[in-house]
Amino acid sequence: MICRLCPRNCGEERTETRRGGVCGMPSVPVAARAMLHLWEEPCLVGERGAGCVFFSGCNLRCCFCQNKPISQGEVGKVLTAERLREIFHELIGQEAACLDLVTPTHFTDAVLEALGDEEWPVPVVWNCGGYEKPETLRRLEGKVQVYLPDLKYGLSEPARKYSGAADYFDWAKRAILEMFRQTGPYRMENGLLKQGVLIRHLLLPGELENTRRVIDWVAESFRPGRCCFPS
Repeated sequence: MICRLCPRNCGEERTETRRGGVCGMPSVPVAARAMLHLWEEPCLVGERGAGCVFFSGCNLRCCFCQNKPISQGEVGKVLTAERLREIFHELIGQEAACLDLVTPTHFTDAVLEALGDEEWPVPVVWNCGGYEKPETLRRLEGKVQVYLPDLKYGLSEPARKYSGAADYFDWAKRAILEMFRQTGPYRMENGLLKQGVLIRHLLLPGELENTRRVIDWVAESFRPGRCCFPS
């Protein structure tokens, strides 16, 4: 594949054996861990945990990343789409409250193949850094019930400085609007998020204006009760 899945538009060749692009990954999925995760956002965890698949690689270069060996290193095991689908079923068999796909963007094709046309019994969660292309997200319509994006930056300078993506906000705000178009207002059942957009923001030291820009954009774009935020 000549990859243009994310805003980097790198045009790098990625195949089953060739790694390329900012993500540094092949076209087939690579995952570092699949597990029941009790420390995900509370509304996704349930009694036994979120069924997380931690994909390797990332299209951002955040200097504060807590999963740097996974996102920017060589940690991870190569999978087939068929094996990924089996892992989804195994997590559901362990009573996962959701299928939590962590940084999956650069493996969109394989994730779609693994999800197939099956109606999964728990929400599928697209857990991403927010640096997404709306046209890639449109391919997920009907396959993803919950979008869990970061909205890291409202200013270009900290986005460039800390994540190497000065155009982050331009893409992230369009991406989040597309996510909301697909899911509509969030919906809870028995304390768990079943559908909607859950926006995260990390307050960075010395970057209060960045946080104000993020909060202002969310307030201007969504009426109260439309999107939700981690508590």
